[in-house]
Amino acid sequence: MKKVILVLFAMLLMSGSVFSQAWDSTTLNNNNITSNITLNASTRYIMKGFVYVKSSATITIPAGTVIYGDKATTGTLIIERGGKINANGTSSQPIIFTSRIAPGLRGPGDWGGVILLGKATINTVSGSDTAAIEGLPPSVTPAYYGGHDDNDNSGLMRYVRIEFPGINLTGVSGNEINGLTMGGVGRGTTLEYIQVSYSGDDSFEWFGGTVNCKYFIAYKGVDDDFDTDNGFRGKCQFFLGIRDSNIADISGSNGFESDNNANSPSNFNTPRTQPIFTNVTFIGPKRTSSTPINPNFTRCAHIRRNSKLSCYNSIFTAYPVGVRFDGMGVANAFLADSMALKNNIFAGFTTLADTVSMAGNGFNGINFLNTAAFSNRVYTNNTDVMLTNPYGYENGGNWLPLAGSPALTGANFTYTPLTDSYFTATTYVGAFGTSNWTSGWSQFNPMNYVIGINQISSVVPSKFELSQNYPNPFNPSTKINFSIPKAGIVSLKVFDVTGREVANLLNEKLSTGTYEYTFDASKLNSGVYFYKLSGETFSETKKMLLVK
Repeated sequence: MKKVILVLFAMLLMSGSVFSQAWDSTTLNNNNITSNITLNASTRYIMKGFVYVKSSATITIPAGTVIYGDKATTGTLIIERGGKINANGTSSQPIIFTSRIAPGLRGPGDWGGVILLGKATINTVSGSDTAAIEGLPPSVTPAYYGGHDDNDNSGLMRYVRIEFPGINLTGVSGNEINGLTMGGVGRGTTLEYIQVSYSGDDSFEWFGGTVNCKYFIAYKGVDDDFDTDNGFRGKCQFFLGIRDSNIADISGSNGFESDNNANSPSNFNTPRTQPIFTNVTFIGPKRTSSTPINPNFTRCAHIRRNSKLSCYNSIFTAYPVGVRFDGMGVANAFLADSMALKNNIFAGFTTLADTVSMAGNGFNGINFLNTAAFSNRVYTNNTDVMLTNPYGYENGGNWLPLAGSPALTGANFTYTPLTDSYFTATTYVGAFGTSNWTSGWSQFNPMNYVIGINQISSVVPSKFELSQNYPNPFNPSTKINFSIPKAGIVSLKVFDVTGREVANLLNEKLSTGTYEYTFDASKLNSGVYFYKLSGETFSETKKMLLVK
C-alpha cells in the first residue's frame, strides 16, 4: 500500500499540479478588529487600508509571519489605546512587515507603518492629557493616545522587521506616518529587537509615554532615526542608526531629533521629554570627509524646544554637525546637569557642535562637549573609532569594535539615571562589544531580498538543479539548495506522503544564481516528506526525512 501511495504521489508531482499559495487579503483589510485574533505563520497576509485593533482586542502574530503592506490603499496597522499586539518573533523566525512591490523596485513609503498607542502620560501644546496621533488623513477615523497610566501595557513586539513604511498622507510637513510610531505607550509594553528599514519619514518616533526599548535598528530612513517628543521618558539601550548618503528629507535629517512639543521654545509643558539613551551607534552618511552626501543631512543630534534628552556611552559619527544645542531651555538644562551627553565618542564631523537661539548666554557647544568631567572623546576621522566594517551594509556590515578600538573601553554606568535595573552595564561604548545582536533576524539588503531565502552565489549556473537537503534526516531544520540559470518565477513546496501540501516555501521571481532555503519543520510530525522545485520549464522532486 505504501508503494502505491508513493507512486501516486510521484505521478501527481510529475503532472505539474499546482497547489495554491496561502494568501489572505481579507483579515487585515481596512477593518476594525474588535475581538482577539491570531494570524497564521504559514499564511502571507496583505494589509490594506487602515486596520484598527480596538480596545480590549489583541492581535497575535506568530514567529515567522509575513505581512505585506498594500501601497494603493496605504496599509497601516493601528493598535489603539486598550488594544494589544502580541508579535513574538524569534532570531531565526522574525516577524516581517514589508512592501508588496517586487524586489529591486521597493522604496520608502510603499505602505503606511505600524502605530502603537497607549494610555501613558504625555504633554501637548494645549495642555490636554490626550491627543490624536499624527499622520492619519482626515478621511479615516482618528486614533488617540495618552492618559494617566505610565505602567500601561500595549503588548509585545520582539524580533520584528518593518520595511519600506512611512508616508505623508496629510500634505503637512511634520505630520507623517513613521516606521514605528509610539504614542503614549506605557512601560508595561515590551519592545525589543525591532528593525525599521527605508522609512519614508522617521524610523522610530515616540510621542510621550514611558515605554522602555532595547535592540533597535534604524536603517536608511528618509528623515530622523530616533525622534522623541511630547514628554517621552523611556529608557533605551543598544540602538543602531545607519544612513544612506543619498537619502535625506527636505526637513533636515538627523540621528536624534528631540522636542518637548511642537510649540514655541517658551513652552515647558510637563511631563518634559526626558528619555535616557545609552549604547547607541550612529553611522552617518559621510564615510570620509570628502564623501558627497544629500545636502538635507544636518546633525547627528538636534536637541531643541526644551527637550531634556540624555545620551551616554555612545558613538556619534559622520554627519556635517555632531550636536545642535537649540534654545535656552536646552542650554540651561545641560548646565544644570538635568540632562547629559557623557562618556560618548564623537568622530568624523566637519563641525563638532553648534548652537542656535542662545543669544547672549555664552553657551558654547564645542566647549561643553569637551568638558573634561564629561569624559567624551573626540576624533577627527570615522576610522579612528576602529569598527570592523561599519559601511559594509548589504555585504556583511559589522559594527563590532576591532582590537585596540577606543570603543572597547570608557563606558560609565555609575550615573544615577543608568543605575536603573533595566540597563545592562557594559565596559564598551556604542551598541556592540564582542557579540553581534543583529545576527539572524535583521536584514540589511531588503531592497533585493526575497523572503525566506539567501542567494549564496550570483554566478549563472549551467542548469536548473535541486540539491539533496542537508542534513537528511534532520530535526527540526534543514537547508535546501537550488540553482537557477534563467530568471523567472520559482516555487518551492513541501508535501507529505499523501500528496498534501504542508508548506509553500517560495513563490517569487528570482534572478539567476544559486540559493539556499532554511526549512524549519518544527511544526510538522516525524515522517517522510517531499520537496518540489518548479520553474517555467523545470520541475524536480526530492525526498527528506524528519526525525524528532
